[in-house]
Amino acid sequence: MPTFLKSRIWIDFSSPEAVNENWERLIRTLFGKPLHEKPELGKPPAYIREETTSPASPAIAKYNALRQAILQNKKGITTYRQDFLDACIEYADALRVRERPEIGSFGERVLEDCGKLKHVRNHIVDWVLIESASSQDQGFDDSLLELLERLLELKSRPPELNSWNDSWFDAHEFFAYETFLYIIAALLKTNALLVLHTVFNSHYLLPETERYREDLFVRFDRFYGTADSLQLVLAPEGKRLFSPAAELTKRQADRTDIPFKSILEAELLILLMALITPDTRWYPQTLYYTRETRQFPLFLRASQHKHFIKLAIITGIDNADVLRESAKNGYSRLGIDQWHNFHFIDSFWRVLNMDKLDTIR
Repeated sequence: MPTFLKSRIWIDFSSPEAVNENWERLIRTLFGKPLHEKPELGKPPAYIREETTSPASPAIAKYNALRQAILQNKKGITTYRQDFLDACIEYADALRVRERPEIGSFGERVLEDCGKLKHVRNHIVDWVLIESASSQDQGFDDSLLELLERLLELKSRPPELNSWNDSWFDAHEFFAYETFLYIIAALLKTNALLVLHTVFNSHYLLPETERYREDLFVRFDRFYGTADSLQLVLAPEGKRLFSPAAELTKRQADRTDIPFKSILEAELLILLMALITPDTRWYPQTLYYTRETRQFPLFLRASQHKHFIKLAIITGIDNADVLRESAKNGYSRLGIDQWHNFHFIDSFWRVLNMDKLDTIR
């Protein structure tokens, strides 16, 4: 608007209808009593409060292009999507350790790399949120499974290394674990139940450097990760953390759309899937923090039949008694009764609300 017009007030009185509609607006303007007050400035979003800036990653521009293509329903979304995912993986791959690191400061390097990889995590989560809420074709599902396999490759040894220590890959092992938790939480948020079922029931091809045996495929529990090299840089002086990975996950949980309590619920769902899926294991390390959240809506609401159906779609088991029996077998297999570090959980069975599932019709 031209500067000389910015201070002017214009109200339409060009027709009888416009007079009737705008008369009150004129009166309110004259007496300084507008119908709508300007709201107060709210809290700044997380990305403004962060001390670090986003990395100059091509993934940012690629995501914006993909987002516009999805919102405008453009042709060629598959190409936009592939370009975006390639940019994410390439940026993360550039951070992989390929030379012997300085051991004295290695924990600090892992922590720094985890901070950089968090931006990639957020790009991926943004993508999952927008596509899982709007996608109507198989392309998203296939791309998500391919991405998960690429995460497994990132946490493995680069093929050009002949001498290494597993701790060198701690940053990417944590990245794959944390990103998997966020993907599950994002799919829960958008109610993408069939996609969740696919993620939990798919087999993932192992990276080439890990194909030592005849078994070339793994299940979802392969995304579990630890980061022991972070113990010294995260633990308070004189103390030892039960799980550095859980501690860093909590510290990096600064998204307002997927808060830390959603991550806890996602990991609880993964635990349930490990209970009912033979030959899989999962240790729900973020649940050390259940002192802050002890009840989870996904499982509490599943007492009602209409909400139990959601769990039925995800698990593939539509009978609550069959689900309970399958979970009991897994309870013994995982040795949950021997888990003594969860001081604020008296019973995982109770937190999962297993006895009350599908009891309200």
